[in-house]
Amino acid sequence: MRVAQCIPVTFAVATLVAATSAFAQSAATPPTAPLVTKLFASSGNVASLIAKAKHDRKPGQFNVIEPLLQLAPYHLNLEYRTAVGPAAVHAHEDEFFYVIEGSGTLVTGGKLTNVVQTNAENLSGDSIEGGTATPVAKGDFFVVPENTPHWFGAINGRVVVMSLHVPGSRVQ
Repeated sequence: MRVAQCIPVTFAVATLVAATSAFAQSAATPPTAPLVTKLFASSGNVASLIAKAKHDRKPGQFNVIEPLLQLAPYHLNLEYRTAVGPAAVHAHEDEFFYVIEGSGTLVTGGKLTNVVQTNAENLSGDSIEGGTATPVAKGDFFVVPENTPHWFGAINGRVVVMSLHVPGSRVQ
């Protein structure tokens, strides 16, 4: 084979190798991760957030929410509750709760009263009729499945919980 004939073949092979290498690199490169707010919270961080929520609470405010950890699509919040607030239903999220301090009564199931659509994914109501009341206190852990009415129907002084919203796993 003459040199003139080798140049196009060499060029084609080089182009193929370069394209294959670029494709392999782009396939191996993970997509850009979403911004992560925070992946760790120490007990000191949690205590500081409780103090901040207590300080930031305005008169008549039933719940102060402080972001604790975030890794999309998961959001873990600290909720500082001092009074009964509205009931809720999350259409496409399960909600996990861990009680850090205090106690109250969680009502689940039943039907919301005076329903208001707060956004495309959530309903709110004044209370719940016909639900199951469960006393909750420090150290308790519970899950509220998507589409389940839930409500802290009684607060004994205050209740501080960590709440984790998780995209629902069941098909609608």
